[in-house]
Amino acid sequence: MTQTTVKLASGHDMPLVGFGLWKVPKETAADTVYNAIKAGYRLFDGAYDYQNEKEAGEGIKRAINEGIVKRADIFITTKLWNNYHGKEHAVPMAKAQNEAWGLGYIDLFLIHFPCPLEYISPEKRRYPGWWMDDAGTVSPAKISIRETWEQLESLVDSGIAKSIGVSNFQAQSLYDLFTYAKHPVSSLQIEHHPYLTQPGLIKMAQTHDIVITAYSSFGPQSFLELPEAFRQRAADVAPLLDADVIKSIGDKHKVTPAQVLLRWATQRNIAVIPKSNNTSRLAQNLDVVSFDLTEQEIESISALDKGLRFNDPGHYLKNHPLHLFA
Repeated sequence: MTQTTVKLASGHDMPLVGFGLWKVPKETAADTVYNAIKAGYRLFDGAYDYQNEKEAGEGIKRAINEGIVKRADIFITTKLWNNYHGKEHAVPMAKAQNEAWGLGYIDLFLIHFPCPLEYISPEKRRYPGWWMDDAGTVSPAKISIRETWEQLESLVDSGIAKSIGVSNFQAQSLYDLFTYAKHPVSSLQIEHHPYLTQPGLIKMAQTHDIVITAYSSFGPQSFLELPEAFRQRAADVAPLLDADVIKSIGDKHKVTPAQVLLRWATQRNIAVIPKSNNTSRLAQNLDVVSFDLTEQEIESISALDKGLRFNDPGHYLKNHPLHLFA
């Protein structure tokens, strides 16, 4: 039987293929999520930073009210933004996010980045706005990951979150986290595509029963929609969807290049969270466990690795203190 879920260290099952909510406009998020559910999606990956949690939740509740799905059928991932790492802010923010979704609980709650920033009141500034405050200043906060992680653990204890994990962490931070974590690290979400394969990090995480979730599976394609200052690195490399090796493998299996890229991940038990507003592509992106790549094909795709990271705040903000975190 084709595997369609992965088992988290918490004991809960997570769909192997989900729908990513990054860059989904809040004005269309409810309809986008509702249509994705009708197409078969059950995992939705959100974050406070995306500013569409309430609307995404409304789309899910519409599908529930119409009897298309039950709450238990849906898996919600969301993330704690950098300004709310402190012990006095993390839990109130998580509770506010849970209320915004309006679904009773969060399935997987992640620390978005291991980069605590000074607190900004949501009432004062509803959207943190990338990494900077209103004055364009990046202001790191002296908050340990342990402090933040312990607040996430309290979310599990109180039933707000079923599982917890991290995003954009590297191995060193994970090893440190292991020394004090009382609840397991259920998932690590990272940028992962053939231009950035990170095999050592993936092997280390999977050895410790941490499920990898890949974002930006299509590489530069995900970043071309961003403002010019952020998309230049993506514009300087060939699109993965046009790579000869990807297209030839797709032709062999009679699937699209996008399906090849997604299957390259899912076949290695790495979850993926692509998004699309196109109905046919919605179905294609979901259908990435029904065919298998050969080991040689997987290796030929991995050989495209350039160590090229597109989600690299330090690269874009080299004149700000944030470069210390890069």
